[in-house]
Amino acid sequence: MKDKLRLPKGWEMRTVGDVCERGSSNVSQNQLHDELGDYPIFGASGLIKNVSFYHQAMPYLSIVKDGSGVGRVTKMDAYTSVIGTLQYILPKENIDLNYLFYNLISIDFKKYVAGAAIPHIYFKDYKNEPFLWMPLPEQQRIVAILDEAFAAIAKAKANAEQNLKNAKELFESYLQGVFENGNWETKKWGDLCDFVRGPFGGSLKKNIFKEDGYVVYEQKHAIHDHFNQLRYFIDEEKFNEMKRFELLAGDIIMSCSGVTLGRVAIVPEGIKRGIINQALLKLTPKKNISVHFIKYWLKSNIFQKIIFDYSGGAAIPNVPSAKILKGIAIPCPTLKEQERIVLEIENVLEETKKIEAIYQQKINHLEELKKSILQKAFNGELKTETVLV
Repeated sequence: MKDKLRLPKGWEMRTVGDVCERGSSNVSQNQLHDELGDYPIFGASGLIKNVSFYHQAMPYLSIVKDGSGVGRVTKMDAYTSVIGTLQYILPKENIDLNYLFYNLISIDFKKYVAGAAIPHIYFKDYKNEPFLWMPLPEQQRIVAILDEAFAAIAKAKANAEQNLKNAKELFESYLQGVFENGNWETKKWGDLCDFVRGPFGGSLKKNIFKEDGYVVYEQKHAIHDHFNQLRYFIDEEKFNEMKRFELLAGDIIMSCSGVTLGRVAIVPEGIKRGIINQALLKLTPKKNISVHFIKYWLKSNIFQKIIFDYSGGAAIPNVPSAKILKGIAIPCPTLKEQERIVLEIENVLEETKKIEAIYQQKINHLEELKKSILQKAFNGELKTETVLV
């Protein structure tokens, strides 16, 4: 425990409430419509606009107290303000703002979150979190060490994230090359698959849903390529009425609207029996076509460009009509060649996933390293030597 640590002379354990004050904002975003000026005002997502007033003339910290991102702490410039979903955190005398910032980001605010629909936290709850106090020059020395360590971590993380992105793009480029460079006969998509678009939304109003029964599969099942996390169910009578929308193993489902337009998944064996909703397209491959070959063609940038081009560049793109989709040309080698190509794609994908896992592990390690360094800092264990990344 921190209060049992043997601290250097002049250091002591205090609480967050001892070293800073909170300030509240009574400004809501809808009050800013006609506001214009030179002073930035911020919300949880960042800058909202410039207004004619400011609430803080000195640098300060803000913390999201309501809604998405609750508990996120940010360093703020002087002559700025926040709206009411955030609070001001103002350091008291002889408290370095950056030292306070590092202390606050080391706190696990999740344990203080209340409210389900709109999560929120209260200063009165977390103000008793321990704060390792030391004279101002020592605070600044710790900040210098943390700044250097966190800059090195940020650089290493950026490199790992870029390498992760490169690995994903390399596979996408490979996949595109497979379908661009194959000298194969083309066939119309409609000759290779049967198409069933999900029922009109009015057919699946929420008042018909049951606590259990036959599943209504959603966009998220195509987007994330999984068939668990089930939310909506219908009874047997409704299922029999809508049986043409039933999903069977070996079908493909495709997301039909929004930024996820074109995302696909193959229906596996053993799923809970059910139907698609209005946001999905069901594709049932015919003879002499591999469902996995179709899946990888749909995942390629070639098809993704086709589908978004046909959507007309709308703000919320939607899948074109079945007539248009059925006329799209698909490269179609022999079934034996399709199976060989799928095997090669999956071998490359497996190697790509291994590389991605390495870089993701590196990113996770760097995040854990940050937590470890902060823990040492506020346990009085941080040395002056540079922290190695």
